Amino acid sequence: MQAHTLSGYFLPNRFARIALESTEELVSGPVVMQALLEGAGLSELVNNYPPANMERGFDFAYFAALTLGMETLYGPRGGRSLALRVGRQTFGAALSNFGALAGTSDAAFRLLPLGLKLRAGLGALAGIYSRVSDQTSRVEDTAHELHYVVLHNAACWGRQGEEKPVCYFMVGLLQGAIAYLTEGRELRVDEAECQAVGHKHCRFVVYKKS
Repeated sequence: MQAHTLSGYFLPNRFARIALESTEELVSGPVVMQALLEGAGLSELVNNYPPANMERGFDFAYFAALTLGMETLYGPRGGRSLALRVGRQTFGAALSNFGALAGTSDAAFRLLPLGLKLRAGLGALAGIYSRVSDQTSRVEDTAHELHYVVLHNAACWGRQGEEKPVCYFMVGLLQGAIAYLTEGRELRVDEAECQAVGHKHCRFVVYKKS
């Protein structure tokens, strides 16, 4: 992994481990996972995932290499589809009952109007990321949309010159969060701005109506 230019920004080891485990499950096992990791320049992670603790120990550069490795192994379309599924699964395994999000399963929360559910739940998600990692996030509310804004995004760290947004892992993570907060409802999520394209932030638009 030393070949990657390190960012100096970190995710908790536990989040990275769950993303790696989710990827391994979705690619049907360790043989394909080894090929993915080696193709991504992450051979040191083969059979050596980070520990399941909350230490900020997994550099953004490694996480971006993982998502790029999905595209290298499966092609852009297949890799991005995989990243979406990994994001959704990572939310369910790592974040659905973590911190402030744990309260969103209460009966009182379930009775809130859709807009309030989304604002509170995605705000809690942004707060968790900002508190336990170096991925600073915030939520902006408009009449018909919620904007989930990320500064220093692990999913695309170091990527430049892309023609289209590439943070499909985060789109999947937000899709997983929305489904959890709304008891299975599917809402459209688009990445409107991406640092890999040259924007200052990564901006994800959640449409309040499907």
